[in-house]
Amino acid sequence: MLKTQIKLFCPAKLNLFLHVLGRRDDGYHDLQTLFCLLDFGDEMTFSAVGDGILTLHIESSLESPLPMDNNLVIKAAKALRRLTNKPLLGADISLVKKIPQGAGLGGGSSNAASTLLALNDLWSLKLSTEELCEIGIKLGADVPVFLHRKSAWGEGMGEKLEAVELDERWYLVITPPCLVSTQEIFCHQQLTRNSSAIKIADFLAGRSRNDCEAITTKLYPEVANTLNLLNKFAKSRMTGTGSSIFAEFKSEVDAMATLAKLPKPLQVFVAKGINSLDERLVGD
Repeated sequence: MLKTQIKLFCPAKLNLFLHVLGRRDDGYHDLQTLFCLLDFGDEMTFSAVGDGILTLHIESSLESPLPMDNNLVIKAAKALRRLTNKPLLGADISLVKKIPQGAGLGGGSSNAASTLLALNDLWSLKLSTEELCEIGIKLGADVPVFLHRKSAWGEGMGEKLEAVELDERWYLVITPPCLVSTQEIFCHQQLTRNSSAIKIADFLAGRSRNDCEAITTKLYPEVANTLNLLNKFAKSRMTGTGSSIFAEFKSEVDAMATLAKLPKPLQVFVAKGINSLDERLVGD
């Protein structure tokens, strides 16, 4: 019996570090990073419809809501349909948006990955994860990690992934009121582009950083101020090329205790790192 509706949880992610190893001939960059999925994120519902109609309904309490069209959700659906040459496939999509935009938390990529996974199933296309990743990497460098649905060590543009098992950690994440442009950061002349490759043992020993942090904090005072604020309470770092700043804790109690010390109002949440999406399902 064919499925007519699918619900998926779309996790946020943190880049626990981000090293830029060099610029490629195609203009992109070779990176090393450690993706940590979180039990905080968006939720999406997909229903099959006919006549090639694609609709998107967004429920969001965020200050900067998503555009209703031409976003990664619709782009992912159209790319999947175009690849399979089935223009009459349609879907009604609902998105409950909690992940801030331009924050380095991967919200758009997570939504795109969930769209590819759900519609591949809903439309009975039977594409492999690898085939979906070929579509996903063209939508965004972070899409593949969300397609695999596991925390992972990432290389290349972020698409070369090796699943990892991280110790249980909790994260306090603050997102200042600004949208950071990934393109602006990676095109900046002063971006560090010659970091040496490291091993996971180097990361565990504390020999890592976010190479995009210096440029982002220089260009966006709100990010610099947020980093300075959270550093007063715990060692903090920026995630990805976005605006969000995070600190790591061994327990939820410790993270919540730090949250209680922060000034208000702030756009902030506490979340647990998860190794696999099997650990977090809609309705948990």
